[in-house]
Amino acid sequence: MKSIIIIPAYNEQDNILDVINDIEQNAAGYHYVVINDGSSDKTDLMLQENHIPHINLPFNIGIGGAVQTGYKYAYEKGYDIVVQFDGDGQHKASYIPEMINILEKGTADMVIGSRFLDKRGYQSTFIRRLGIKYFRFLIWLLSGSRVTDSTSGFRACNRKIIDLFSKRYPQDYPEPESIMILKQNKLKIVEVPVEMRKRTRGNSSINRSLSVYYMVKVTLAIILSRMRPRIRRFSN
Repeated sequence: MKSIIIIPAYNEQDNILDVINDIEQNAAGYHYVVINDGSSDKTDLMLQENHIPHINLPFNIGIGGAVQTGYKYAYEKGYDIVVQFDGDGQHKASYIPEMINILEKGTADMVIGSRFLDKRGYQSTFIRRLGIKYFRFLIWLLSGSRVTDSTSGFRACNRKIIDLFSKRYPQDYPEPESIMILKQNKLKIVEVPVEMRKRTRGNSSINRSLSVYYMVKVTLAIILSRMRPRIRRFSN
């Protein structure tokens, strides 16, 4: 199957080359593209100088818009599988072949890399772990499904979801809400254990001052997604 890794990046001048080197060494042979989300640092310059495939967004539209740009690109180019891979260096490319292999066998529509199945590597801060547990409970309450790492941005999905996300994808803090969209449309999600690294350079898009806003907004978005009607047809 034709697969591509999409890498959203905002002000990742200190991380992006290490991310690409990781992919080329541990997930060699797969196509990849960086979605440069209007970075104001030297991310674009580094992508150009190193001849890294990328799409430049004219201004910063946020993580949801950047990821959806990748899905739109993959859909228009006819890719069968998309892997989401953060540009901050927290994900390990060595897990990508396993995630793609699960999709090629047809046993799932989405594969999520979960740091909480084996509890190895960086487990995030205490406050964030509380938030993740809260969303795990909320998604279970509304869908009956347990997803241990609902905020993980390390994911792989098949053509059905590429089609869906190219048309409908949450814009702010999209990961938990996107899970509810998939469950509402009866798509199968599985998790695999992964080890993540702590971000050592650059800044996360979610800081302490935005945590309350994040929790309230995502909670409302998940509830509304639960109430929306199912999409009747997907392309194969």
